[in-house]
Amino acid sequence: MSVRTLADAEARSLELHRLVAERLRARPELLDRARARVAGWLHTGAVSRRWAAAWADVLSRPLPEILGVLVDPGQQARDLRQSSPFAGALSRREPWDALRRLSTQAEHR
Repeated sequence: MSVRTLADAEARSLELHRLVAERLRARPELLDRARARVAGWLHTGAVSRRWAAAWADVLSRPLPEILGVLVDPGQQARDLRQSSPFAGALSRREPWDALRRLSTQAEHR
């Protein structure tokens, strides 16, 4: 994967998690689904124990800290977003709309 492609993928992931953070502010009960998903990962091994445990730690924190991790541009948060427990937190259309906006922004750079 090229550096540009990797940077684009990271930008898309960050943007989607910004949307998730907005959704969680309005509907913090969505954390229950994410926590259940991570518990399942830990039980089944579907996701590397390292990342499942890291998410379990993040999701045990207060909401403002969780939101901070979701939108953190740092390496550890980027790595965490590669196996996000927030599938289903956004409507089917929201990711497409966000990715279309990012694509349009990239074209104008």
